[in-house]
Amino acid sequence: MLLAIDAGNTNVVFALLDGREIRARWRIATDPRRTADEYAVWLNQLLQLEGYAIADVDAVIIATVVPRALHNLQVLADKYFKTPALIAGQGSVEWGIELDVAEPASVGADRVVNAIAAHHLYAGDLIVIDFGTATTFDVVDYRGAYKGGIIAPGINLSLDALVAAAAKLPKIAITAPEDRSVIGRTTEAQMHIGVFWGYVAMMEGLVARMRAEIGRPTRVISTGGLAVLFNDNSDIFDAIAPDLTVQGLALMHERSLKT
Repeated sequence: MLLAIDAGNTNVVFALLDGREIRARWRIATDPRRTADEYAVWLNQLLQLEGYAIADVDAVIIATVVPRALHNLQVLADKYFKTPALIAGQGSVEWGIELDVAEPASVGADRVVNAIAAHHLYAGDLIVIDFGTATTFDVVDYRGAYKGGIIAPGINLSLDALVAAAAKLPKIAITAPEDRSVIGRTTEAQMHIGVFWGYVAMMEGLVARMRAEIGRPTRVISTGGLAVLFNDNSDIFDAIAPDLTVQGLALMHERSLKT
């Protein structure tokens, strides 16, 4: 079985896969100081709850945008899973797609892995929107080449900045407003409208501009924790793929077995 690890700026996601089938997934807050031993104790308990054991894992693959977290995850693979971790983008798991941008080395691993998975799952030109610490919009052409994209502040980041900078504004949850009115009658309602519908308008506007620039029919694929919430309140998404990064890592692991 494969343990796929997606280490993001906010959370580290662990997924246990049998082939391409996800059997279990867990997440923990990203902390570069967390040791391999701490990860192992936590994972061992979770594996047991799902009916598995550490010995069931025979391969580990990691994609990370947090370089400081990588070492301890590699130690976890070596020490506890008795296998060297594959690092997405390196060695036998090189990207295998064209990064048609000015600075290929600066593209986040998660964005490339998403591009690989999206091209495998969906035909034609694609825009992949990933809701994380940042919200990223990535263009993948019909040949599977990564063409670039957009990085916008994530909605939680935007809300935190608003509350931190304005002393009298309360902390609110990220939920859809109770109705579709964009004229709020309370402070909290006005914040909900500004953050939520403002974000929807930003996404719809950027997607419209990207589609116009691409100049061909383009499907929009969304992933990340807030994808479903926004899908219920906008018609820009053609498909929701909540496990896109994990699916991409599974595909890369498969490819490594053939080299």
